Amino acid sequence: MASNGSDSGGRRPRIGVTTYLQNARHGVWDHEAAVLPRSYVDVVARVGGTPLLLPPVDEVDPDVIGVLDGLVLSGGGDVDPARYGADPHPRTGGTSAVRDAAEETLLRAALAADVPVLGVCRGMQVLNVALGGTLVQHLPDVVGHERHQPAPATFGRTRVRLDEGTLLGGLFGPETDVHCYHHQAVDVLSPELVAVGRAEDGTLEAVELRGSRFAVAVQWHPEVDGDDCRLFQALVDASTPGST
Repeated sequence: MASNGSDSGGRRPRIGVTTYLQNARHGVWDHEAAVLPRSYVDVVARVGGTPLLLPPVDEVDPDVIGVLDGLVLSGGGDVDPARYGADPHPRTGGTSAVRDAAEETLLRAALAADVPVLGVCRGMQVLNVALGGTLVQHLPDVVGHERHQPAPATFGRTRVRLDEGTLLGGLFGPETDVHCYHHQAVDVLSPELVAVGRAEDGTLEAVELRGSRFAVAVQWHPEVDGDDCRLFQALVDASTPGST
């Protein structure tokens, strides 16, 4: 059952969720907008949080973290490979220097303030790159199949094995089936992160930050699984004012 998110401190925890810039149509308008799939908003609210959307701007104010209780780095386009010292692969796309910089600023501010962080898909890659890791730019080149992103706008399903004694292992048990949609993944893992879950083909699917109260990231898309809110519930519980 979802928590009401307000047992300690008298209010629902405020969960910032990063958004991205993309051309969008609404009413009579067709122009660039800050957008986010509704599934993120719905799941945060369902488990007792108040979602606050964070648009990417040229000079994001890191002090915004002071009004948040938790942070979600959402999915989306590829991280610019220049951020980890690589040339772009022909299949790398959807990069945004503004978004990359804004999310890294927010992430670093959250980690410095011990604000709980959840990275989703691209968010896991942002976390790894920000802390010195690198990415595989086109995963089928490595694993030999496209099941992690089977077709445009079609989620794949993969089974993830999780390590015992970890936060995510405690949430999901030794195995969990998840929705995935990614063609990139972690290559060299940051030494500040711990690998805690892998797909059957060896792709790294889950990490935790060493020594953090709650800073985790997954390569899958938990926001689209309406029947399993455990990961977002754990974030909101960790973000509830007065929690330890």
